[in-house]
Amino acid sequence: MEIESAKCECCGLNEECTNEYIREVKANFGGKWLCGLCSEAVRDEVLKGKKKGENALEEAVSDHISFYHVFKSNPAISVAQGMRQMLRKRSTSKT
Repeated sequence: MEIESAKCECCGLNEECTNEYIREVKANFGGKWLCGLCSEAVRDEVLKGKKKGENALEEAVSDHISFYHVFKSNPAISVAQGMRQMLRKRSTSKT
């Protein structure tokens, strides 16, 4: 089983996943790889019925990415994300 790093096209979070899982997620989200949190947010939008029609999923993905990029421009959020990734790497390297 080959492990590969995948970067969320919304929030930029890197996760190590199997190639099979990466393909599955991309197939579910129109060719875009989303982390677990972003994929749940997109699914929630679709299930709530806020997006309708055959393009509902694509619209929800696009809206979520746009929404996230507005907040990503805040430097405090970028620092917090960097700290989160650093702590995650440290915790996995100690095991």
